[in-house]
Amino acid sequence: MTTSIQEDTEFHWLMAILQTIDVGLVVLDREYNIKLWNGFMENHSGLRPDETKGENLFKLFSEIDKEWFERKAEAVFLLNTPAFTIHEQRPYLFKFFNNRPITGRTDTMYQNATILPLNNSDGTTDHICLIIYDATNAAMHKLALDRCQSNMKD
Repeated sequence: MTTSIQEDTEFHWLMAILQTIDVGLVVLDREYNIKLWNGFMENHSGLRPDETKGENLFKLFSEIDKEWFERKAEAVFLLNTPAFTIHEQRPYLFKFFNNRPITGRTDTMYQNATILPLNNSDGTTDHICLIIYDATNAAMHKLALDRCQSNMKD
């Protein structure tokens, strides 16, 4: 296989992985316009990538606390270091319905999120990547444990 064909093949593999991986991937520019929206995000939001590309995150998802999110994201842009949020701090970033209605015991998907800086070839950061993890099962187990411990104190 020639190098060019091999590179094309590997690129297509990467694209398939990004679209089917079981975490949400969103790339945002400095104005919080969506540049990439993967299959996880499409499946849970009901919005196709072509419907979100170029759209402002806060216009599409008014449930996101803009002031809080911008503070988190600005630190990533300026310090060129990741930031994190977990479901215990904030139950979700995107208000998605829980897709496990029988085992999930909640209407809303609990989420953990990582915000990564995406560097340009000159080292500057003008895009960030959100990685959204479904933490519903962990959150439900934690809530059940908390209830159990609370009942033991009574």
